[in-house]
Parts: sequence; structure tokens; C-alpha cells
Amino acid sequence: MLFDEVAVRANIRNRNGKRVFFLGKDDRLTPSARDYLNGQRIEILSADQAKVERYRLLGGGFTEEKPEHMTHLHGDVLVRKNHPRIRFRGAVDTLEAELLLCQVQVKHRSKELGEILALARRLIRCDVLGEPVGEVCLCGLTEEEQRKRSHFPQDYYGQPHFMPEVADGEKILWLNRCRCVCRAAELAAVDAFTDGEGNPTRADILQALNRMSSMLYILMIAEKAGK
Repeated sequence: MLFDEVAVRANIRNRNGKRVFFLGKDDRLTPSARDYLNGQRIEILSADQAKVERYRLLGGGFTEEKPEHMTHLHGDVLVRKNHPRIRFRGAVDTLEAELLLCQVQVKHRSKELGEILALARRLIRCDVLGEPVGEVCLCGLTEEEQRKRSHFPQDYYGQPHFMPEVADGEKILWLNRCRCVCRAAELAAVDAFTDGEGNPTRADILQALNRMSSMLYILMIAEKAGK
């Protein structure tokens, strides 16, 4: 298989706290993919080294086999499939599916929905690899611009806040469905990334999900206003 930069980014793994890429005997890298790995100082390892001889359990101890009721949290660490962070990943997976369907149904908003979809996929990577989300700018709007437009839509679109109705049509209802699924993913993230004292452990992920749901609401407003 020939790995380009996109495929390489999707297949980076975490081994003992370091990012690595496993390359098979007959696999090859494009020049841009190799430059990316070198630039990010990501070690290239033989695919034979990808095999885990035993798994670590989050609560301590090891197991030689991967039980059916457990899955990977990161690297060789296993947790139960109902662990809050696994539930969060499942919620984002559902959001991705809804966004893809919405792109089919609301074709003229496909570009904006694609940006939101790309951010959703980025959040999973940031969780698994422990990377920061970084600055979030969706559809050309900064965080402050999003806040203003979502709070005062009348000033920007000539359309006040509204509750969706059947008469609004399928496009607005599809966008609203995505917004609701995004809110559900945000709630799952609160469960996954809050410590015992109620403090967020990944405020960047929580903030990104909030921005995504706000952007979906803005798209609903713009659709309602015909803009």
C-alpha cells in the first residue's frame, strides 16, 4: 500500500506516550508523507512491532488477551466499552454520521458542514493522542463572531431566534437534528472530561463542541433567513 499524507495522519498511533507510525514490509510512503513524519518527529516502526504482547488495564494490572467487553483507550491500555471516554467517542461517531447525511440533504451547505465534520474527526484524534485542539475557526467565523451571530441573529441575518417547525422544511430540520446530536456529544464530553471535583480536564474539546453546535444553529438561522 502507498501511504500519502492523509492516510499517514489517520494511522498515527501512540506507543508508550510517543506518536509512531507502523509501516508494513511491502508498504511505501509518498515524499510528502515522509516529510510530514520527519517534520513531526514521528518514529517509523516496522509493522511487526505493532503487535501487543499484553495489554495494560486502566485500573492496574495486565491481561494477555483482549476481552470482548473491553476496548482501547489509547495505545495498549484497555477499558470497559462503557467508559465515559469511549461513550464520548461513540457520540462523536454518531455526530459524524449525521453530518454526512446532512451534507446529502442540504447540498448547498455541504462546505460548511464539511468543516464541522473535519473538526469532529479532529476531536477523536486529540482525545486518543492527547493533542490540543488548537484554535477553532468555523466557516470563516472566529469564536467572538460566532457568539455575536448566535446571540443576536436579528442584527446579522434579519431573523430572530425561532423554534423549528414542520413548515420550515427538511433542510432546516436536518440542520436542527445535527445540532441536537452535537449537543448530545457535548454532554458525553462533559462526563468524559470532568474530574471528581467538577473541573474540566479537556476544556478545549468541550469548547470545540460548543462552537460546533453554535455554528449549526447559525446555519439554521441563515437558512431560515434565506441567506
